[in-house]
Amino acid sequence: MAEVINKAAPTKRDYETLVELDKKHFLHPTSPIKQQQEDGPAFIFTEGNGIYLKDIHGQELIDGLSSLWNVNIGHGRKELGQVAAEQMSKLAFSSTFATFSHEPAIELAAKIAEITPGDLNTVFFTSGGSESNDTAFKLVRHYWKLKGQPEKKKIVSRRKSYHGVAMGATSATGLQPFRDFTTSLAPDFYYVESTPESFRAFIEAEGAETIAAYISEPIQGTGGVIMPPKDYFKEIKSICEENNILFIADEVITGFGRTGTYFGVEQFGIVPDIMSVAKGITSGYAALGGVIISEKIHQDLIDLSDGLFMHGYTYSGHPTACAVALKNIEIIENEGLIDNSKAMGEKMLEGFKRIQDKHEIVGEVRGLGLMGAIEIVEDKETGERFAEPLAPSIVAESLKRGLIHRGVIYEGADTLIFAPPLNINEEEVEKMIQIIDEAITAAKSNVK
Repeated sequence: MAEVINKAAPTKRDYETLVELDKKHFLHPTSPIKQQQEDGPAFIFTEGNGIYLKDIHGQELIDGLSSLWNVNIGHGRKELGQVAAEQMSKLAFSSTFATFSHEPAIELAAKIAEITPGDLNTVFFTSGGSESNDTAFKLVRHYWKLKGQPEKKKIVSRRKSYHGVAMGATSATGLQPFRDFTTSLAPDFYYVESTPESFRAFIEAEGAETIAAYISEPIQGTGGVIMPPKDYFKEIKSICEENNILFIADEVITGFGRTGTYFGVEQFGIVPDIMSVAKGITSGYAALGGVIISEKIHQDLIDLSDGLFMHGYTYSGHPTACAVALKNIEIIENEGLIDNSKAMGEKMLEGFKRIQDKHEIVGEVRGLGLMGAIEIVEDKETGERFAEPLAPSIVAESLKRGLIHRGVIYEGADTLIFAPPLNINEEEVEKMIQIIDEAITAAKSNVK
């Protein structure tokens, strides 16, 4: 029988009990299993407020990555809890299969059509980003079958891309360590370098008649906040149109104000055929994602479909999650958080540049909106890396000083990445910069 935990203010025994229960019963996502078993959970968080998280011991930390790039409006927004409670008291859940519907899903779909660029006007709801991208892949393959071209099934993505951990999403991810985890990857997924020439060469080698879609994040987040080459997406979109290939924008991280515009593709002047969203749609207050399709694709589905659309999740269009998303979007708009993301992102990048000037081990710094990265190098002139990546020790030093962020060391990277909540202010940005500066100094002093 599970041990009962006292929910009052934690005693030492309560904390130790929680640690043991965590180690015994909780298999953590994307975590080192042995470290968990040896040390227990790094933090047990109990509350959040604005850009801050507080753990069970009362320690307060800046959430410099918006948890998983998703808490866009910040922690502790009681308005979302109130909306969820109201919706649960009326209609917590009902299915949207068999054309059943409800007001929150209808209203949210209409709102998304209003804020997305171009003719992206029809939404299929999911529970998160991985499901959104898996849905997009199934959808494009189904679409080409309806169009009488079933051989168009190959999905092309970029190296260093990240698209999630479901079967198709992992298969599309261009970061090798994620694919190495499993031996059951889906076939017909391919990866190209981030140049139009590489994509053209792939099309020539494989044949446009075999390629269903190209997918890319506007900015590669998990890969290290990697910006696209100049005019890259305009050229890629043109190549897709020339070759009858659908363009999928993975906006799971970059959507809902993260880059200083509503969606990342708006920074690059293109409209995709399909857009995957999640994370910032609810700021993490409920699990929700979606796939948004163009009017042309929707009309073709209407004209060519016969019978059931044989794809759906139990929680597609979850009423409580949709109600939370509507309130979240309202807050983003009413509080000017997209403009704040742009302005505070510029302040954050200015701070990164000061750090770059001060530290000889800081190479390139970059950012767009409230997504940013700092490269760690042994030699600024050549860009040569340290033999052992320094990012993990800098992250550890930041944690000691009250800042959560991430270090990326995949495939030879040594990069610090940041994405604080969109409601961060200038004073809080400066506090982040000060901690990063101190953490780099401390980690650098330990290099032999």
